[in-house]
Amino acid sequence: MKTYSITDTGILREMNQDYCFASDTPVGNLPNLYIVADGMGGHKAGDYASRYTTHRVVASVARNHKTEPVSVLKEAITVSNQLLIREARDDIDKQGMGTTLVVATILGDKLYVANVGDSRLYIVNGDIRQVTRDHSYVAEMVRLGKVDARQARVHPDKNIITRAVGAAEAVEADFFEVELRENDRILMCTDGLTNMVEDAQICDVVVSDRTLAQRAGELVAIANRNGGRDNITVMIIEPLI
Repeated sequence: MKTYSITDTGILREMNQDYCFASDTPVGNLPNLYIVADGMGGHKAGDYASRYTTHRVVASVARNHKTEPVSVLKEAITVSNQLLIREARDDIDKQGMGTTLVVATILGDKLYVANVGDSRLYIVNGDIRQVTRDHSYVAEMVRLGKVDARQARVHPDKNIITRAVGAAEAVEADFFEVELRENDRILMCTDGLTNMVEDAQICDVVVSDRTLAQRAGELVAIANRNGGRDNITVMIIEPLI
């Protein structure tokens, strides 16, 4: 397994509210663990939400005695949601904070993914395929056929999230199981990348023969050249299949 992650404030934002975590070695009973989060809230609250939630997910996975990955991830997300809500109740400056969350682990040739919000996980191998499902107002409009994907990229309401960790007492995550193939690359990212760079260009960079660090850095650079309107987090994982 080879992994590289990078997070960048972008051009227009003063603070980076994204956070990520990557471990190619075991965390609890999971053989590896990868997390990307994009926080939201007032001054410093979004930064706190993404970082705190990521740490709580890692801690929950580390002490969980179960071995079934979906159960482990589901419990970690549920616990982190409850703890984040408690943090918001205890500090008026953190009220209303929340975060997107994408969590993944790889067991053999199986990839297990959980997501809340609109941060994404893709499989890239000659083409690019989004595994996660965006929980956003505009994504729902696309699924209902009210706007197409191109219109969605520039829709004024594209940043309205319909699900987030910390937004409600009960968090609802989507779970996915994917069978990995030889030469599959996994890309996890926040919308600071996907709102600024077309999927086809993302694919071209991820499948290039440069180092992981060069590919991730180039994706961030393209997003910033295109305006860098948001924080940008990119994680590229190359499984050993």
